[in-house]
Amino acid sequence: MLEMFSYDFMVRAFIAGIIIAILAAISGSFIVLRRYSMITETLAHSALVGVAVGVIAGTNPLWMAVVAALVSAWTIEYLRSHFHLYSDSVLAIILSGSLALAVIIVSLAGAFNSSLFSYLFGSILSVTTEDLIVMGVFGVIALSLLGLFYRELYFIAYDEEVAQTSGIKVQLLNFLLVSIVAIIIALSIRIVGTLLIGAMMVIPTVAALRFRQGFGKTIALALLFSILAVIVGMTSSYFFSLPSGATIVLTLLFIFIFSLLSNRR
Repeated sequence: MLEMFSYDFMVRAFIAGIIIAILAAISGSFIVLRRYSMITETLAHSALVGVAVGVIAGTNPLWMAVVAALVSAWTIEYLRSHFHLYSDSVLAIILSGSLALAVIIVSLAGAFNSSLFSYLFGSILSVTTEDLIVMGVFGVIALSLLGLFYRELYFIAYDEEVAQTSGIKVQLLNFLLVSIVAIIIALSIRIVGTLLIGAMMVIPTVAALRFRQGFGKTIALALLFSILAVIVGMTSSYFFSLPSGATIVLTLLFIFIFSLLSNRR
């Protein structure tokens, strides 16, 4: 089993997977608790617009994905808070519009190539040292902000209106949270893919919630499930020649099924 760590690309892949697992599980806990899970899929598809523009323009698709995801996140939060639209309606509109725009851009430019395809399904084995450094830096910043405003974000997730009347700057913290999630998603889609990053942010937390522990313990369980899925998924991918991102998500689904069966009451 340890022979796979003799390859540098496997070592980098495991490090990248664990970084994403940590970031996705912690940020996803706040998102799921707010019943805002579909924002992950929406931002992932919005980031795909940035990737398409980057591929066509010949610029770095990763940074264009970050910009597109941030703009989409801010638009979603603005529409939700200022126009009092239902969250699921706003997410459905942005998701559909982003996907349609990405398809049109790619179609007009004839730019559907292997590079763009890798952003759909991920290419964790092609992670570079530079990718790890970028993910590590942004990961530390994201976790620091989440830790700094942990109590306020939990209070908002529990009851936004009460948090507002208590003097918490709800709107500012909402924009902060969606911005963190947008950056994490944009940085992760090249690793696990646009179609899979949402699962990594949602499934571990949903599985952890089945054990009905406190919020802190739920985050810890989500972290455990997420990291376990990466380890099992990457190992299975190596030995059975399976797609890495899809194998990780499938492992998460097995963990979710286990959580359902072990907590049927």
